[in-house]
Amino acid sequence: MTPGPRRRNTAPPREEVLAAAMATIAERGLDGLTMAGLGREVSMSSGHLLYYFRTKDELLLQALEWSEGRLGAQRRELLARQIPVRERLDAYVDLYIPDGHRDPHWTLWLEVWNRSQNADADARARQAAIERAWHRDLVALLAEGASRGEFRAVDAERYATRLRALLDGFSIHVAIGLPGTDRAGALAHVREFLDESLA
Repeated sequence: MTPGPRRRNTAPPREEVLAAAMATIAERGLDGLTMAGLGREVSMSSGHLLYYFRTKDELLLQALEWSEGRLGAQRRELLARQIPVRERLDAYVDLYIPDGHRDPHWTLWLEVWNRSQNADADARARQAAIERAWHRDLVALLAEGASRGEFRAVDAERYATRLRALLDGFSIHVAIGLPGTDRAGALAHVREFLDESLA
């Protein structure tokens, strides 16, 4: 009797693993994300996951990069709209600020940056690349707004750095559920600041 064909033990696509990780964070928070639990979700052993990702830190960073890739596509679509620059800037801010307490993307972002104190140069460079993409798009928006006469002239690089620090501060407060801070309030503060500083 000849043996039948060997069954291949194929791993699920990387995107499926990362999507499952984000779904777990959304449902149970970071404490609920374990390699064993994630392995059960995607029918892989935790050892198999570690073979592909090496460490949990690397899994988290790749999940953040995957999530940022999706946000980046949304951001590019928003910024390409043929509408006034201020409306696109408001859309940028709306995309930046977390949806609310325990927003999964921001929960992951905070954890990756917290762990980055001991990260290697490659991981830190990959995190910096995420930040540069947001910064570059914001600088381009500010420069376009000034060139079209919608905004007063500002140093786009410096203004973008300060605005993103403001956005990060409010976003962290919203993501951790700081009492007295919510998404609507954060958006109102940022839009008031934009009105006052760019008019």
